[in-house]
Amino acid sequence: MASRGASNATALRRLMTEYKQLTSGGSPDGMFTAGPISESDFFTWEALICGPKDTPFPSDYPLSPFKMKFEPPLFHPNIYPDGNVCISILHTPGDDPTMYEQASERWSPVQSVEKVILSVISMLAEPNLESGANIDCCKLYRDNQQEYERLVRESIKEQLGI
Repeated sequence: MASRGASNATALRRLMTEYKQLTSGGSPDGMFTAGPISESDFFTWEALICGPKDTPFPSDYPLSPFKMKFEPPLFHPNIYPDGNVCISILHTPGDDPTMYEQASERWSPVQSVEKVILSVISMLAEPNLESGANIDCCKLYRDNQQEYERLVRESIKEQLGI
């Protein structure tokens, strides 16, 4: 029991040190900010990740959709190998020339950043294999989901350097 308390104290000291470093030095290029949700609980943090300086919001936003890209790219059926996200809500407004999507599924000025992020979270959890951006990934997901999940874990570990 005593070792658990010492372990918590060590963790708390480390988290406080890291928080102090983040608040005094900031992140590289100001790309993110992170810290405890409240100073009474250093074990629960939140983070804000900012896009690059040239975040692609078009000048006629909200009439046209913005672009969304994962850097580094994620191995996912609805994410192109270069990291660009393929999701209906970010497709230009109007009728789909391929007649796959309904106009109501595509971008409209009533959409918002929040709605897009929620849609992407849903897409990450439940890929749309009928409208794939990475065909090899779609095939693997459909034919061998266990191997797909192994490759995703492996690529994330590689990206994180662990």
